[in-house]
Amino acid sequence: MQLRQTDNTLIPTCTAGDEVGIRKLLSTIMRIWALGLALLVSVTPTAAQGQTLPAQKAAKAAVAERAVTPVDPVSLVTEFDVNGLKVLVKRRAGTQTAVAGLFIKGGVRNITPEKGGVENLMIDAASEATVSFPRQRMRMELSRMGTTIGSVVNYDYSGLTMASTRANFDRSWEIFTDVALRPAFTTDDVARVRNRIVASLRNDTDTPDSYLQVLQARVAYAGHPYLNDPRGTADSVSRLTSADLRGYHKQVMETSRLLLVVVGDLDPQMLRSRIAASFGKLPRGDYHPGPLPELSFTAPSVQVTERALPTNYVQGVFTAPNLAAPDIYAMRVASTILQNRVFIEVRHKRNLSYAPDAFLWSQGANVGGIYVTSVDANQSVRVMLDEITRLQREPLQREELESTVQHFLTRHYLGQETNAAQAGELAQYEIIGGGWRNAFVFLPRLRAVTAEDVQRVAQKYMRNIRFVVLGDPKSIDTKLFTGQAGMMGRGDR
Repeated sequence: MQLRQTDNTLIPTCTAGDEVGIRKLLSTIMRIWALGLALLVSVTPTAAQGQTLPAQKAAKAAVAERAVTPVDPVSLVTEFDVNGLKVLVKRRAGTQTAVAGLFIKGGVRNITPEKGGVENLMIDAASEATVSFPRQRMRMELSRMGTTIGSVVNYDYSGLTMASTRANFDRSWEIFTDVALRPAFTTDDVARVRNRIVASLRNDTDTPDSYLQVLQARVAYAGHPYLNDPRGTADSVSRLTSADLRGYHKQVMETSRLLLVVVGDLDPQMLRSRIAASFGKLPRGDYHPGPLPELSFTAPSVQVTERALPTNYVQGVFTAPNLAAPDIYAMRVASTILQNRVFIEVRHKRNLSYAPDAFLWSQGANVGGIYVTSVDANQSVRVMLDEITRLQREPLQREELESTVQHFLTRHYLGQETNAAQAGELAQYEIIGGGWRNAFVFLPRLRAVTAEDVQRVAQKYMRNIRFVVLGDPKSIDTKLFTGQAGMMGRGDR
């Protein structure tokens, strides 16, 4: 089950005022640096009085050119094909770490409910031991080098990941390819990983926030492939065996199903030969995933699940544009504005909740929504719905729009500081975002969003909200949740 995500999860943020101050400070520093450089050049002894040496002229021109000519980020990515396997290599000169990710396309569409969780278990168990690296040897080598091998799984794709230092990349790559291509899947290893996953799945109902996501998925994804949890269920995972993992591994290890992304200070041509010697020997296959069905909510709803809790936990979702849709940029802005307004109105002004939220996820079939935990859930939700209505009906002030867009400038670059983050973004855009190049048009397209765009997407998507509530049914006014008074979500559009 995918945890509740928000745009600011794990990413430090600053206010628009802080950001403007930071930018002014950086601008001042750059002017001082440029002035110092000019003074340094002007006092350098020359071969002839009043003249500058040709070498000094060339150096000065090169510095000036670098200062005014930004590097095209697309040019840093090398794309090539190895026997049907698409490979993306992003070179980051000077970085002392390197990251590789082998991604399996398709996500939950690859599996049936009966075999739910098989891909997740397969990737997790693969890193326990391989044909060439038994469990103890692998752990000793990885620990000695400071290399980590992990996994990621979601509704749209899964991946085996490796992070190492540049100095230890060669040996780490050898282990990584063996994990991907020749996992041992011993009975003991599979049982240990399987038991850990089953315990985690059974704990989903123990914490209110985790259980709320389980309930939300059942409501939002009814009749959709996403109803098939990528982690599976406790029952489906309990039935999986080593033989199941070997069979599934053979099925998905085809180059047409895979994407390989590498980020670091690495030579793409060197990698090409290594990839050809390993992943290039896999069969091509003929994988062509069909279009993912869109989510469609035709009416608002609320489902209340009783549980004795100090507060009520509430989450409501509405359909949203996916990562490849043109509306995603305006929707990012609209969601962030709603997030800020909800926080101010629900927490600061009324003290109804500690952490009210509005969010927008990044999925092939996407949703956004609102979340709150509160003793007075009715008043909290009323305020949040009123803020949606205000976003839909009142023209957005230019200052609020500009400060929100500027907010993304810092957030975006902070979120892309690591090689792992950049590899993940390239993979996400390549698989569900219309191609990896779209990762580099995010900021200019965000800056092009207008106040009219924000109002339009709020009217188009923030409607027919599907709520789930965990708490006291007697304290919930369901008519308030589904009536959405004043909103363009009552079917009046």
